[in-house]
Amino acid sequence: QEFWLKSPAEKPSSQFQSMAISILGRQFLRASAPRFVAARPLGAAAFASKAQFKVCVSGGAGGIGQPLTMLMAMNDSVKEVSVQDVSMAAVPPAGVAADLGHLEYPSKVVGYAIDPSKPAVDQLEECLTGCHLVLVPAGVPRKPGMTRDDLFNINAGIAKGLVDACAKYCPDAVIGLIVNPVNSIVPAMAEIYKKKGLDHMKIIGVTSLDIVRANKFVAEITGESPADVEVPVIGGHAGVTIMPVFSQDKIAATIPADKIPALDTRTQDGGTEVVEAKAGKGSATLSMAYSGARFGSKVLAGLAGTPTDEYCYLASSVTELPYFSSKVTFGPGGVKEVHGIGTLNSYEQNRLEEAKAQLKKEIEKGLEYAASC
Repeated sequence: QEFWLKSPAEKPSSQFQSMAISILGRQFLRASAPRFVAARPLGAAAFASKAQFKVCVSGGAGGIGQPLTMLMAMNDSVKEVSVQDVSMAAVPPAGVAADLGHLEYPSKVVGYAIDPSKPAVDQLEECLTGCHLVLVPAGVPRKPGMTRDDLFNINAGIAKGLVDACAKYCPDAVIGLIVNPVNSIVPAMAEIYKKKGLDHMKIIGVTSLDIVRANKFVAEITGESPADVEVPVIGGHAGVTIMPVFSQDKIAATIPADKIPALDTRTQDGGTEVVEAKAGKGSATLSMAYSGARFGSKVLAGLAGTPTDEYCYLASSVTELPYFSSKVTFGPGGVKEVHGIGTLNSYEQNRLEEAKAQLKKEIEKGLEYAASC
């Protein structure tokens, strides 16, 4: 049984460890303390009083989907998890569900495989009915010879099939999209939801990995714990549209100004760093799963009645752009408030203009797609 310590080098006594576990309990992935590691599951009585949500992970048999499904199944407030993927997935969704079904957690995990040659909406009624949160690490990665337009068209089609199904079977669920290119996919799907007469604020781009990376990189430079760092990251979720606001975190703000541009660039290029380290044999799957679970846990905390903040990408009026990533407060109905971007220093003001110029083009791509549907 593990738990996070302020100083990992300090080995706790067994008495202290027992006391700490007793106090912390099941803190893993709770929004109030998302970085604690789990102790044992809650007892039956405590679980019954807390577990109330059904979560679906679409693309749940993939590299991101499997660890993301596991982390959501370990969340105290989750009573059921649907693992959904295509029938030709390398690992059948039913197999993932069976594997996770052996964990000593009370949540029920069920696998659902669909035939991608047929409409998703005709196959997902049982999977999606009753869902409060749908996390979508679906779609295909960009392959050699594939243009960005090719990638968008393929993944927009996949996302639309899932969004259409959600609109029919769980229209009040929060939908967290981890489908690239997020900057274009989210506007496309949100506008489609709006055309259906549904709340387009339920469609949200998961950008938590950008915050997670910024926090870790700042901690490495300063020697502080990542648990004490929370760098706002605004804008979008690709390249120069990823804009860390280091000046707004008290620890990051101590970093010399001449080191900020390189730190900024490293945060933007974090995905490439992982792909290169994996020698082209994989991408940022585990850190994305962690980040998706961080996002999901905060949404569920809000739905349970505890207002909880996370930075994410959605319809917004905080800038002149119709979609933008900034701090969002989640409540019982989903998005409760979209916050402004706060005070920026001169470097960040220049970066904001750069980010908006690129993001505007990528948003327009999504809006064009929605208009054609």
